[in-house]
Amino acid sequence: MRNGAAIVERPDARLLVRGADRRGYLQGLLTNDIAALTPGTGCYAALLTAQGRMIADMRVLELGDAILLDVPRVLGPSIRDHLEQFVFSEDVQVEDVTRARAEVGLYGPRAREVLAAAGLETAATAALHTVTRARLAGHDALIVRADTIGVSGFDVIVDEADAAAVRAVLAAAGAVEAHDDDVEAVRIESGRPRFGADMDTDTIPLEAGIEDRAISRSKGCYVGQEVIVRVQDRGHGRVARRLVGLTFDASAGVPERNATIHAGDRELGRVTSAAWSPTLARPVALGYVHRDFVEPGTAVQVNGAGGTVSALPLT
Repeated sequence: MRNGAAIVERPDARLLVRGADRRGYLQGLLTNDIAALTPGTGCYAALLTAQGRMIADMRVLELGDAILLDVPRVLGPSIRDHLEQFVFSEDVQVEDVTRARAEVGLYGPRAREVLAAAGLETAATAALHTVTRARLAGHDALIVRADTIGVSGFDVIVDEADAAAVRAVLAAAGAVEAHDDDVEAVRIESGRPRFGADMDTDTIPLEAGIEDRAISRSKGCYVGQEVIVRVQDRGHGRVARRLVGLTFDASAGVPERNATIHAGDRELGRVTSAAWSPTLARPVALGYVHRDFVEPGTAVQVNGAGGTVSALPLT
């Protein structure tokens, strides 16, 4: 993932939103500008409560005949039900296609080279979330320009029955299978929060630092917008806590999730994700700390081990 090309497990749930009113319908529910999407484009967005708290984050892909949503796996059925509750007279249908469609990730600086060796040339200037219809390993596929885990790559979306053949052709072209622990380390090094670990239903998007990717400042109203605008404009973006990167001495152990972060006797927050970083040769973590302690270089302690608040990404 750092020096070559890795095949990455992509376990998200997938929801397909059909109907002529799909973009306008999602425009009023999601934080990003869905109405501006054109066929073959996409964006990252969040679904919020009226209080501005996150229900989920997701990737939104306009395919031309439908919109494909990638959402956290365990939330797929509940998000489908949530979306269906808001369909009244609109021409909108929401279908869970998680079992029917598979997603194979290919990430790293050689990902494009591997795709070419597998018989697929891709546009060098393809923008993030660009969707290209192609044939790969003899199967119809959607090739999505992606950076989901924090490094550049592609997601290959195919019918579930074709996924094994796609993985095999990518491996034959030079990609290696990445272990879940390796993917987690790269994600944390890259400062990319994951819903269910670093974000949950108590999180405001600005606390997690995803506002630049997930929130449009120019679109019309959406659920939760009033709270977000109030924090951004009246509060100048100040929230009580912020997600930060943490690095530790090489001799320290990897902290457990929910371990308390201290500065002296003061409790600042908690660790949300942690791993051993092969790149930095030391433990690294993501965690929330009080807004007065977010400056890089701030000394902290976790379980008695000395650490430092570090700018994201960590590498």
